[in-house]
Amino acid sequence: MNTDMTLVSIVGPTAIGKTALSLSAAKSLGCPILSADSRQFYKEMTIGTAVPSAAELQSARHYFIQHRSIQQPYSVGDFEREAITLIDELQKKHEHLVMVGGSGLYTKAVVSGLDAFPKIPETIRNELNKTLEEDGIECLRAELRTVDPNYFAQVDLNNPQRIIRGLEVYRGTGLPFSSFRTNRVKKRPFKILSIGLEAPREVLYARINARVDEMMTNGLLDEAKALFDYRSLNALQTVGYRELFQFLNHEMDLESAVALIKTNTRRFAKRQMTWFKKDPSIQWFDYRTPHAELIQTQLKQM
Repeated sequence: MNTDMTLVSIVGPTAIGKTALSLSAAKSLGCPILSADSRQFYKEMTIGTAVPSAAELQSARHYFIQHRSIQQPYSVGDFEREAITLIDELQKKHEHLVMVGGSGLYTKAVVSGLDAFPKIPETIRNELNKTLEEDGIECLRAELRTVDPNYFAQVDLNNPQRIIRGLEVYRGTGLPFSSFRTNRVKKRPFKILSIGLEAPREVLYARINARVDEMMTNGLLDEAKALFDYRSLNALQTVGYRELFQFLNHEMDLESAVALIKTNTRRFAKRQMTWFKKDPSIQWFDYRTPHAELIQTQLKQM
């Protein structure tokens, strides 16, 4: 692998402008874009995951955008292996690559690697998903609180995928999920420039609210209707879909569902920033900073 190659990693909360910056970076550097957004991997989910438009996708070569089906299991470990293999190939033609996404764990997988976890039989996850569907998330929370209080104190308790991951490791090994988390950094054979975009909270929240309204105008409800029968799948335990599934299941009215999407997306953005701010290697910039300054200037300083 070309150790002189630089991976430009663009991170930040949802609706901050990461896609626009990644497109500018890819154009100026003449390179492709790798998506590290775990919500955009699935081909059946377009509007609710803010997949780049057809014109944007054509303006630069993209990888890991809608390359999987919601019915195909796909873990962060799978992504790490595929992304590193792809980078190994792309570096033969490019001095730079751009990676963009707001999924902190997936970005970390490429930048510094994941902890090694044992392979767990798929039947265990299926059992946990059945429990989630039949008994609800609180049942899973209670079990996790008992078997792994350390992970329980750290995990997003509104994210069933994360809770199920902790429980499946425990059920498969008899050891707490937290005991496998060593946070050892893998040395990557390429340079990394990590750039983060941020905005004042009131600005970010206004952008989020506007994006949700735009998604609804663009047909998010119809997209949710088409996916309703698959709502128990892990891929669909996602803000924007969960709330509309509640509406479609007659648990709330549409206005309340849309309001809840906005609230939960704002909470999600807050968690994203909490995650990324723990990484001292990320250089932070105001979302309005000219793109040339963000990319070329920072590369020259490496």
